[in-house]
Amino acid sequence: MNEHETPATGVPTCYRHPGRETYIRCQRCERPICPDCMRDASVGFQCPECVAQGAKSTRSGRTAYGGLRPGNASITSMVLIGLNAAVWLAILATGWRRSALVDQLGMRDRGLCVAGGRAYDVAQQTCSAQGGTQWLPGVSDGAWWQPLTSAFTHVEVWHIAFNMLALWVLGPQLELAVGRVRFLALYLLSGLSGSLLVYWLASPGLLTLGASGAIFGLMGALLVVALKVGGQVQQLLVWIGINFVITVSVPNVSWQGHLGGFLVGSAVGAVLVYAPRGRRRTAVQLAGTAAIGLAVVAAIVARIVTLQ
Repeated sequence: MNEHETPATGVPTCYRHPGRETYIRCQRCERPICPDCMRDASVGFQCPECVAQGAKSTRSGRTAYGGLRPGNASITSMVLIGLNAAVWLAILATGWRRSALVDQLGMRDRGLCVAGGRAYDVAQQTCSAQGGTQWLPGVSDGAWWQPLTSAFTHVEVWHIAFNMLALWVLGPQLELAVGRVRFLALYLLSGLSGSLLVYWLASPGLLTLGASGAIFGLMGALLVVALKVGGQVQQLLVWIGINFVITVSVPNVSWQGHLGGFLVGSAVGAVLVYAPRGRRRTAVQLAGTAAIGLAVVAAIVARIVTLQ
């Protein structure tokens, strides 16, 4: 008599619940299981122990370009949108256009001394020694955080609305293609690179802010992915072209930030999707992305040196 059969009738019983008769067997170990122990499998049902063993032995799903496949490809974009929205709400709550957060988080190449509604290019010590003045910090004067925080700072509602809508559309597509960590690195490096080109090429003392550099980086990376898979890129190219036309034709729009983000986003995207398959792919992606990041940081440091 089988150990999973009732003595009187010989009917199989669940191996986990000996008092329950059943005619269903696990497709993997073939032991009888009752309805409470049945777990859906690709074919038939499996018992809880076999499901647990299978989960341990099955390699985590990977995206097309080596990253861990996200269970929800929109989470990272939602978090980034939440961070941008939180900063914007803080700016609204502290004076909106006159909020001190704008001058602290937005980016200037160098600090400015404001007195009587006019800005003066003098040292901070000289500015502080005068009465009725306000010092607006800049990167070259020690506000090293501004190249990154400026990419999370917005004032006008249309500005944050456009950028966050674009992030909501582009972000999940790229995260699904490259994975969460790679997508986050792409986004942050694109935003930082937009600030880099502004830092080198924009007019002195100009305040720059917004996530547009990061968004243009996502556009560049998505274009690289589309080219890699042989997709139809005409509509994407038209969309990118329209955005660049708006960039150069609308006043007070930073073409430097948009171009810097697009170029570096495209470069990071190329590193991620053209890295050779196999065990070395992650190492190549990490080395390439790190090299781009170090180059961006080195260029920012070099600019700081030239302005001192």
